[in-house]
Amino acid sequence: MVEFIRRKKSENGFSLIELITVVAIVAILAAIAVPQFTKYRSRAQNSSALVDMRNLRNDLQGYYAEWNEYPDNS
Repeated sequence: MVEFIRRKKSENGFSLIELITVVAIVAILAAIAVPQFTKYRSRAQNSSALVDMRNLRNDLQGYYAEWNEYPDNS
């Protein structure tokens, strides 16, 4: 059995079928991973924008508490 698993000394490297199989598996995994990564990135950007808006609201409330008016745009 062990002799069957071992390769002959003249057989070095991988066969073309083995390489094509590995490339196909990697391509399938990449095709699955890229859309998921895009979705996670979009979700992270949305969360970041929400946090920024909450921080802006808190800053404006602090300004109003101190000055009894909101800052003007000029």
